[in-house]
Amino acid sequence: MMNKDKIKSKFKKKDWNEIKVHDSWIIFKVMAEFVEGFEKMAKIGPSVTIFGSARTKADNKYFMMAEEIANKLAQKGYGVITGGGPGIMEAGNKGAFEAGGSSAGLNIELPFEQFSNNFINSDKLINFDYFFVRKVMFIKYSQGFVVLPGGFGTFDELFEAITLIQTEKIGRFPIVLVGKSYWGGLVDWIKTVVLETENNISSKDLDLFTLVDTVDDAVKCIDDFYSKYLLKPNF
Repeated sequence: MMNKDKIKSKFKKKDWNEIKVHDSWIIFKVMAEFVEGFEKMAKIGPSVTIFGSARTKADNKYFMMAEEIANKLAQKGYGVITGGGPGIMEAGNKGAFEAGGSSAGLNIELPFEQFSNNFINSDKLINFDYFFVRKVMFIKYSQGFVVLPGGFGTFDELFEAITLIQTEKIGRFPIVLVGKSYWGGLVDWIKTVVLETENNISSKDLDLFTLVDTVDDAVKCIDDFYSKYLLKPNF
């Protein structure tokens, strides 16, 4: 990897100074995304985020499960937040929207795959350029995560939530993995390699998430948790 001096040598002095000025101005764009996110998300009330792949088609069983989970959560009074795009995200917004619940979408500008779906309440759609700002909004305004099968982006969001709870940077909230055939291998690896072989986590860290296989079990995990605790923001 190039160090700073090598990178600087590839630009004229004037060009390098312009790059530094540009980087400073990015701060204001980041601040603007935070402000818009805080202003819109603060109004949505207790919500659950549904994560999963943007590539999942409407005839896939996990799409249908996500839609049903969101619908049942909305009927119980929870808002639903997704990444705002297609696939599992669309299923989550669709389920909440059709139940008459709060349906929020935190969309991210990407060169492929991502476009906002049609089931997001117009006042609850936010478009982000920066993944890290978007992830703050998920964590700050979610009272739980329901995670269906997905790719690297879903893994990133899942492990960020687990890490923040593990390190007590945020309060405890339920994380539900849906699909034993999909997540089971990962969970087994965490138990046998990460915990037992390498001792890189503690046994109590396995309690930070729950693995389920049905819509009703996923909804029950969220509902049971909040029958014991007051719904409130995590920060």
